[in-house]
Amino acid sequence: MQIFRLSIWRLGIKSLALHPLRSLLTILGIFIGIASVIWLLAIGEGISQRVQRQIEELGTNNIIVRSVKPIREGDVDTSSMAVYGLTREDADALSQIPTIDKVLKIREAHRELYYGNYEFVAHLIGCTPEYAQVMQMEPQEDGSRFIRQVDLDSRNNVCVISFQLSKKLFPTESALGKVVRLRETPYQVVGIMKKREAMGATGGSLEAQDFSDDVYIPLTTFWSRIGDWTFERSSGSRKSEVVEISQLTFHVRDRSQVIPTGELIRRQMKDRHSDEDYAIIVPLQLLRQAESTRLMFMGFMGLMAAVSLVVGGIGIMNIMLATVTERTREIGIRRALGAKRTDIIRQFLIETIVLSVVGGILGIGGGLFCPIAVTVLRDQIARFLPDVMASIPEAVRDTAPIIVPLSIPLAFGIAVGVGIVFGLYPAIRAARLNPIEALRHE
Repeated sequence: MQIFRLSIWRLGIKSLALHPLRSLLTILGIFIGIASVIWLLAIGEGISQRVQRQIEELGTNNIIVRSVKPIREGDVDTSSMAVYGLTREDADALSQIPTIDKVLKIREAHRELYYGNYEFVAHLIGCTPEYAQVMQMEPQEDGSRFIRQVDLDSRNNVCVISFQLSKKLFPTESALGKVVRLRETPYQVVGIMKKREAMGATGGSLEAQDFSDDVYIPLTTFWSRIGDWTFERSSGSRKSEVVEISQLTFHVRDRSQVIPTGELIRRQMKDRHSDEDYAIIVPLQLLRQAESTRLMFMGFMGLMAAVSLVVGGIGIMNIMLATVTERTREIGIRRALGAKRTDIIRQFLIETIVLSVVGGILGIGGGLFCPIAVTVLRDQIARFLPDVMASIPEAVRDTAPIIVPLSIPLAFGIAVGVGIVFGLYPAIRAARLNPIEALRHE
């Protein structure tokens, strides 16, 4: 085919080189469109995968039921005692569901933690040994461990603290073996957990958790030393409540049974509680919703970026229309020498294809630079504007763009297609010029 002849491509490139600034501006429009497609999809993929990773950390075979303080209309007395949430009877009854093979009980509260002159308000968690496995927690150093079954059976006064909290309490020495006080009760530190990524709020009443101020003690110790009744005073207000269990995490043997088991738990809890003092979170459902949202989000981002490509295509059409006007006499001479209309169309299409391909290749290079550019920008903001960086949510600070492989050929193909479509009209217009009139053009 004549379109693959090298001489035709040389002629097209030579014609574009006669107006370098115009050609570069046209290429810039395609470059911005291609880079925008890749960047927006990469940023969207990074955010989406972070959300899905947080949901997966909850366990796709798990069902989480949390105690939630019900909001009653007209209830403004914050000093009265509130009795609500999950009970031990709930745990015993729900654990009888055949598809459930493991039940994790958790009790949470906030308590003052003391060591020497240091004082912190810690997030106290009464739990069982399985908690570390479910939350994917690992010991920080040799000799460090999590709560064991013997601690649970003997109601030992032992605790495990987060890495960040250990550095606050013991900045120059190891926390292992030290004795800290939760209010007036001494606890020996037997473990330090590695620093781990914070979890954002994920549906229902599952609140965000950053793990930085966590203190873990045996659940039986929590029940015997602290009990179900807790009292907190802050900023002139008082909060008194009775909660037996803060959270139940049920592990289902077969993933295919997670959704039906969740519905069964929902029905039983509705029968057992007159108030809506609980919330049920099924991470598998959230994950499926996140995957659907991801596809919608990616489509929306791709649509926005495609607008940039259309704008670039309009730029090509404008440039080629101006070129047709400027080269009217050249077109007339070529027609007079025997060039057919298809030859004229082919020449102008080749020029638009060259502009689109060059802009597309440069755009792909710019798009692949996205993760590096975001990292460098984030580092510079942290260096010169630390206050601004501190005000940015952690989820945004830590999210890294992820290049979507499909976006590269997709964006490039759309760019070339847009170039051909928008370059076709100027090419046809050039081919339809009357040779005699074109020769008279000055």
